[in-house]
Amino acid sequence: MQLKKIYANAKVCEPKRKEKCYSLEPDLVEIMEKSRNYSQLLWAWKGWHDATGPGMRQTFAKIVKLGNKGARESNYTDLSEQWIEDFEMKGFEKVVDDLYAKIKPFYVQLHAYVRRKLNGIYGAKYNAKKHNQKLIQAHLLGNMWSQSWEDIFDLVKPYPFVEELNLDKKLRENNYTVNGMFRDAEEFFVSMGLFKMNPTFWKYSMLEKPTDNRTAQCHASAMNFFNGFDFRIKMCTVVNEGNYYTVHHEMGHIEYYIAYRNQSILFKGGANSAFHEAIGDTIALSVNTPKHLKAKGLIDSDETSVQQDLNFLMKMALKKIAFLPYSYVMDKWRWNVFRGLINETNYNEKWWQMRREYQGLEAPVERSENDFDPGAKYHTASFTPYTRYFISYFHQFQFYKALCKLSGHKGALHKSDFYCSKEAGAKLKEMLALGAS
Repeated sequence: MQLKKIYANAKVCEPKRKEKCYSLEPDLVEIMEKSRNYSQLLWAWKGWHDATGPGMRQTFAKIVKLGNKGARESNYTDLSEQWIEDFEMKGFEKVVDDLYAKIKPFYVQLHAYVRRKLNGIYGAKYNAKKHNQKLIQAHLLGNMWSQSWEDIFDLVKPYPFVEELNLDKKLRENNYTVNGMFRDAEEFFVSMGLFKMNPTFWKYSMLEKPTDNRTAQCHASAMNFFNGFDFRIKMCTVVNEGNYYTVHHEMGHIEYYIAYRNQSILFKGGANSAFHEAIGDTIALSVNTPKHLKAKGLIDSDETSVQQDLNFLMKMALKKIAFLPYSYVMDKWRWNVFRGLINETNYNEKWWQMRREYQGLEAPVERSENDFDPGAKYHTASFTPYTRYFISYFHQFQFYKALCKLSGHKGALHKSDFYCSKEAGAKLKEMLALGAS
């Protein structure tokens, strides 16, 4: 698809050294995560949005028209109705709205706290009169899309002088490789009685960015070739904390594929798309705990103070709660495009209107209808529905709570780890094997 090609080939070049160019992964992603320089963050954010969106705009509009035409020929009102059908639920959009309304008060508090912290850090630049003081500038949250905020945890943690686990450092000290992280993920599932990856997986997966100058689409993905044995992951993995959890997420997809491989072709899928996204994240919730990291030899003790617990829970909120309004907007905007409520004359205006309303964010520089900022996200370029992620963030905590209970855990939920629990694994495997049946 032309949109995915634009996304994959996009680079941001330095203005004074045109030959020095940066790809999204790992270059720009690393800048957004680690830089605390206002101007450098702005350069990376603007550069990526300028390199992707404008070239996609016309093609995106054509694909919307073709998608709607195909949907209507299949007796749907438009493409939004076809996408929503995946969840097989009457009044599904209201369910989504109600879920957002439930978490909104928590998000508003988190947003206010983070806004105040950033206001103190970026000073005059952050307080420029042209910016709305109730909004956060979108390039300051540690992520190209402001979809999760855990990478600015060091700037906002409640107890800044309490020592935290530096998993990046621990992985380096333990000489972890990319392959080692994938072996850890495999071992987690096997410890619960689930599946080992087969030789085909290890032979044909692309686990690191190619070094032979090939252009690679680095967005992490898991693939099922529907022949019962060929399952692969495509990911430009680097050894760090974020990728450690992403590896477990992607392998969760593979475990699901393997579990339902014997279903008929009609049922070789998740119960819905949100189930597929939730499985790996459920595992990552367990992997994230001090108890598990101690079990893997990455830390010496899993004893934590009240201050450490509150820091841990803040980091979880930055990752999980902050994500929900973003994932809500992604498809709300596209559903309205498919319905004709948003069109080529106001794509970008409505995009930022919704991000202001639901996320409390604003673009750090003026944007116009010459831009197409939704196109800076892979899922727009690939026409991948996004509500699956919104719903999955509710599912994963439901699954996690159930698996913790099955493993016999007592006490605070955020300290539970169901690693090595055959009882939890048996129930999980039973559910996964049902596929979409």
